Amino acid sequence: MIEELKERLSKLLQQELPGEYAHSMMMPMVRGNNLKKPRGEFPPIKSAVLILFYPDEYGHIKFPLIQRPEYNGAHSSQISLPGGKKELQDINLAHTALREAKEEIGIDPSQVEVIGNLSDIFIWVSNYIVTPIIGLTRNKPDFEKDEQEVDTIIETDLFDLIDPSKRKEGTILARGKYKIKTPYFHIEDRIVWGATAMMLSELSVIVGKAKIF
Repeated sequence: MIEELKERLSKLLQQELPGEYAHSMMMPMVRGNNLKKPRGEFPPIKSAVLILFYPDEYGHIKFPLIQRPEYNGAHSSQISLPGGKKELQDINLAHTALREAKEEIGIDPSQVEVIGNLSDIFIWVSNYIVTPIIGLTRNKPDFEKDEQEVDTIIETDLFDLIDPSKRKEGTILARGKYKIKTPYFHIEDRIVWGATAMMLSELSVIVGKAKIF
């Protein structure tokens, strides 16, 4: 199934992406015009995350999400994709995503085939502009988390993104003190919301078009 996924997604990722339309379906109510506007006079920081597909022992297609540790910051305990900001040594954003995935969860970049990317998304609270990079590997990775950056690695089934029962809406407590009404994915008994959910929403639209399931 991983080869079929590669063939179909590669073609769809070269076409016009659903971007803003798909993002809006999982956008927190507070974002509004912050979806696209950089913060103040500073240019947004380029960054990338990796959506890495791999087959598990049962032949299901999965990809890793991570839960950040609890800390005094904007993304404390949030569910996200492995990734981070572009460094000077990174030749492109795919390199950024692979490097960060290696640092955070032990992914071997040499085993990953990059097949495309999703639309950029602006993260207002941190002034990051994030490019989701799509890659795949033919074997399940030997995950090894960075204890400082990752609390838990969540092996997520791709099918969950197109399962309507996984999409919900409610009020969440952000940073332990701000109540925000938002749609979210309920995956592995965890709430996946915000920018990560918006990226996964775009992915779900494309996967739906690919008719893998």
